Amino acid sequence: MLFLDSTPDLTDLELEIYKYISDHLQQTTYMRIRELSKETHVSVATIQRFCLKFDCSGFSEFRIRLKLFLQEMKSERTKVLTPVDSSVYVDFLNRTDGINFQEKINEAIQSLNEKEIILFIGVGSSNIIAEYGALYFSSLFKMAFRIEDPVTNPITYLSKDFLDKACIIALSVSGETPEVINYLSNFNFKDSSIISITNSSQSTVAKLSTVNIPYYITKESSNEQDVTSQLPALFIIEYLAKSIHHTRNAK
Repeated sequence: MLFLDSTPDLTDLELEIYKYISDHLQQTTYMRIRELSKETHVSVATIQRFCLKFDCSGFSEFRIRLKLFLQEMKSERTKVLTPVDSSVYVDFLNRTDGINFQEKINEAIQSLNEKEIILFIGVGSSNIIAEYGALYFSSLFKMAFRIEDPVTNPITYLSKDFLDKACIIALSVSGETPEVINYLSNFNFKDSSIISITNSSQSTVAKLSTVNIPYYITKESSNEQDVTSQLPALFIIEYLAKSIHHTRNAK
């Protein structure tokens, strides 16, 4: 979450601070603590406690670490987009025959079999993959839906009984998508199974999941936009659905 390798336990007020900062990253690095307090409608003391949970002694250190984090993000975005290299996909496909990948698939299948409903969630291009996943699973496996917009469809719209029966499949290339992190961090998800498909097992989304299936391919960007291939995510979705469908038909 931001510059941390783990997800801190945030209160509702602290989540509001986090949401504001996520939406105003650059502006926050120039703000005073009282300005942030005014914008987020919380006390200075609450912001100080928020900073402590991010391993910072106070807001000054938090701003410095946030600025360094943004510089690292900018450095990643300036990498030149390379021509299509099919060896990247061949390498990924070869790894899908390995023990580690198969163990993750089996764990995911177990989680899916234990729940009655599947919810797909993603933002940006991952939202399109989520829509495809919901359609694909519905045709082969069981009832599946896509959370169309995590921002305008808050978790409070879904009942606790509904979520207890649900398995969530979260899609995020970076694994650091704020909207997905906020959704998965909600207390109502504590009894839901969460399967995440990300490019790294060390991401925040991965660590919030019951099962994470990482695919590890080269990150790519163009005009400061992440254009890392979604082919591995599509493959994993189809692999899961077909594996379960085949197992059930074989019985």
